[in-house]
Amino acid sequence: MAASTVGCGWRPLQLNIPSLCRLGPGPRSMWACVRRLPGPAVTRRSVVATSGPGVSGTDHYCLELLRKRDYESYLCSLLLPAESRSSAFALRAFNVELAQIKDSVSEKAIGLMRMQFWKKTVEEIYHDNPPHQPVAIELWKAVKRHNLTKRWLMKIIDEREKNLDDKAYRNIQELENYAENTQSSLLYLTLEILGIKDLHADHAASHIGKAQGIVTCLRATPYHGSRRKVFLPMDICMQHGVSQEDFLRRNQNKNVRDVIYDIASQAHLHLKHARSFHKSVPVKAFPAFLQTVSLEDYLKKIQQVDFDIFHPSLQQKNTLLPLSLYIQSWRKSY
Repeated sequence: MAASTVGCGWRPLQLNIPSLCRLGPGPRSMWACVRRLPGPAVTRRSVVATSGPGVSGTDHYCLELLRKRDYESYLCSLLLPAESRSSAFALRAFNVELAQIKDSVSEKAIGLMRMQFWKKTVEEIYHDNPPHQPVAIELWKAVKRHNLTKRWLMKIIDEREKNLDDKAYRNIQELENYAENTQSSLLYLTLEILGIKDLHADHAASHIGKAQGIVTCLRATPYHGSRRKVFLPMDICMQHGVSQEDFLRRNQNKNVRDVIYDIASQAHLHLKHARSFHKSVPVKAFPAFLQTVSLEDYLKKIQQVDFDIFHPSLQQKNTLLPLSLYIQSWRKSY
């Protein structure tokens, strides 16, 4: 089967990643109304008191939120240097809070109100007056500790807010833009937490963030389908003559798999580009990129099931992920 233009020119990824090249017909070969939330207003003095010695409620809240809602990020954060861990938990918990909004509201207006709360919260954090909310308090500590760039935090909120529209991505570039403004922004902030200011690290973070966004879109397709929604790029679907109804019906024909192959190809290419900076990226930045382990794992699995996006094995947890992350961390690679 001829590969489409999106996936042309693949070569095997380095660092013991199986080849994702596709060869000819037959089975595919190894190759993604504004209000403050309820609660008393908080001044800087009260926040300092709340976060003083012996008080660990807010950081424990962030850790548990991440463990329950974003287990992969939780594991990756555990492998960061000890002095960076609590800030990373706060940053990722902030992302979880935003990500949960879309699925937890029945009306867009309510979602917009919650996004506005977080916009106002970020503004107040940079004025040393965070609201009395655990994630906000921990994020305030992280901002003070590492002088985090406000622009990246606001980009994440703005992009999540646009995404409340519940529309499919018009093309793969639109999906990549969303990933750049959310996942890549998180990585830029993680690099700041690690004290890294390096252009090559930023380039790697941009590509890894885009790969993360694409893979997340693929992984969520069965869940979205169960809610009668499809967000896969429309241009690639149209190129292969596939409709949204094909995904809602869990069609597994060749054209549907070609759509998934093309989208997965783009994630593969971003990982490849990120690794092209490997020798130039400071070793201290590598812990920020541990999520490449789970990205590779998913891309390998989806290739093994012939790009059947609905295959049950893709919904199973990788019980060896903690070990794989530890080994990657020990090897000092990404």
